[in-house]
Amino acid sequence: MKILVARLNHETNTFSPVPTPLEAFGPDGPSYDVEAYRENKGMRTAMSAFIDLAEEIGAELVTPVSATANPSGPVDEIAYRALCERILSAARGCDAVLLDLHGAMVARSCSDGEGYLLKRLRAAIPGVPVGVALDLHANMTEDMVANADVIVGFKTYPHIDMYETGVHAGRLLLNLLSGKSKPAMAWRRIPLLSHSLRSATFIGPMKKAVEAACAEEAAGSLGVSVFAGFALADIEAPCVSVVVVDASSKAQAQQTADRIARQIWADRNEFFYSSEPLSDSVARAKQLSEGKTKPVLLLDHGDNCTSGGTCDTMDVLEEAIRQGLDGIGVGPICDPEAVAQLIYAGEGALVTLDLGNKTSLDVINRRKPPMRVTGKVVRISDGYYTVTGPTYSGQRMALGRTVLLDIGPAEIVISERTHEPWDIGIFTCVGLKAEEKRFLLLKSRMYARPVFEPLAAALVECDSHGVTSSDFGLFKFKNLSRPVVPLDPAEKCKVEFISQPAAAPV
Repeated sequence: MKILVARLNHETNTFSPVPTPLEAFGPDGPSYDVEAYRENKGMRTAMSAFIDLAEEIGAELVTPVSATANPSGPVDEIAYRALCERILSAARGCDAVLLDLHGAMVARSCSDGEGYLLKRLRAAIPGVPVGVALDLHANMTEDMVANADVIVGFKTYPHIDMYETGVHAGRLLLNLLSGKSKPAMAWRRIPLLSHSLRSATFIGPMKKAVEAACAEEAAGSLGVSVFAGFALADIEAPCVSVVVVDASSKAQAQQTADRIARQIWADRNEFFYSSEPLSDSVARAKQLSEGKTKPVLLLDHGDNCTSGGTCDTMDVLEEAIRQGLDGIGVGPICDPEAVAQLIYAGEGALVTLDLGNKTSLDVINRRKPPMRVTGKVVRISDGYYTVTGPTYSGQRMALGRTVLLDIGPAEIVISERTHEPWDIGIFTCVGLKAEEKRFLLLKSRMYARPVFEPLAAALVECDSHGVTSSDFGLFKFKNLSRPVVPLDPAEKCKVEFISQPAAAPV
């Protein structure tokens, strides 16, 4: 038996000015064939789980590509076609396909990156079973559901169950192959844009929805996935949805999907996040730091790399310094121009330069000058580190060339690449001791939390006006199907759920 296993991940923020060329898909670009296998074997990815399952049954493995890029703007057409062709070409002659996808990819010429890939795959290898593991923030489409036999999504955000999701999806597909089950799949999309900060699965409406999904699985469903969607994509429906894989029938799967969808719709107002003014957030952080021996986290979710942020807005740092905060560790700020200037000056040099606010934010009608800073070049690094935390544990990461600059109130990690603070490695790679700071300013919504919250005295969410802001009013949607809440009143939305099955007679 020959099984194709591949990974292609990108969450596309169509409002992001950050480009997504082929070389963005990995620390050193995509990995192919043997290198794709090595990059995932023993890691915590869904592709790693697929590899382990295939090897357990002695299958011949085909691993044409492993490619994952930070969220950013639409994927360049050359990159999208090249990566899809790798999978499509390798699929011919295979007995099954297992794909580690994101579910919210938009290419320059295609608003449904995964759906188009799966549709082409089905046409190329009709009758060959296809199983897919997806991110919790997938934007589900009819083409995705119609052209896969099994779809299972993460149940955690911050995401720490990528491997487990791969095991789940992979076992369902292998059971289909062996004849142990014949899964049926159904789904329901809800006209609801959720804020990412309300899709955390440890609290609030997503916790409740995921618990309902787990209860349905315990009652007999093969797989129940709640997808929060990724609202910062100007496509037809970047909405919340539910996908169910059932052992009995499509009708039963649809009933299950609608039960959970109805619950989500009833809880719709809890999926909205309202930011406090930035000055209030910083003032609150200052107060929380008094008498503490651990740092206070300032999470700049308005410029979050893993939602497509530019990683160079300076709002939070400027406000923190204006309010007199000191002992601040910042990182990373993406500014290749500043990195080059600081490396040229060399370690120990005192440099005055313009930092950040250099990437155009015209899409949200925002322009601010760079922040003028003077500081000492403390350390220059190649920016490589290995993740030790629970998300992508063991994977090698690259910030590009990286510099630590001390400007007095703050030590700033400045990198050539946008980069999520997955791990303490963003600081240790340049010798900064995070635990000794009074404040840590991180451009993150959720992924920093599993590693940095245990080090911190408190956490404050800060909304700078970047392209990942929680203020939907900043974004001009042109392709979004309306009405949809919260942009439109709920009573204007057309919401249909099938009738609940009648209660069994007593």
